[in-house]
Amino acid sequence: MTIAKGDKLPDVKLVKATENGPEAVQSSDYFAGKKVALFSVPGAFTPTCSAKHLPGFVEKAEELKAKGVDEIVGTAVNDAFVMGAWNKAVGSDDITMLADGNAEFVDALGLTMDGSGFGLGKRGQRFSMIVEDGVVTELNVEEPGDFSVSSAEHMLGQL
Repeated sequence: MTIAKGDKLPDVKLVKATENGPEAVQSSDYFAGKKVALFSVPGAFTPTCSAKHLPGFVEKAEELKAKGVDEIVGTAVNDAFVMGAWNKAVGSDDITMLADGNAEFVDALGLTMDGSGFGLGKRGQRFSMIVEDGVVTELNVEEPGDFSVSSAEHMLGQL
């Protein structure tokens, strides 16, 4: 079953990429008490993700925060080291990277995809959501190969 607006996020372990290395976090604790703009990409350093998706959130970070977003979170089925390196290369301090290395988060959300044809294995679909105190208030899932409704610009229109 795919998560929907009004649903509470599943409680799974994610790994936060920090300056001091990986830090395990529980999603139920991490998303509690704040408004989060969350975006998910099929993989760090992949073409659309690096050229458009993450840079859009970097560019629109101040506007998102001005509209009440407490934190901007990016996630992918990659390890915390890759997510941290990707944020250093393309992102900014305005973005928090949460690694979903075992695809537990996207599995629990019902938003996996099979990237085996590209040598990627199981990955998360491209999507974004607004999460308020652990509850999904907006959900934007892309059609395969598309990039429009999960963008920072689209999310700004939802706030």
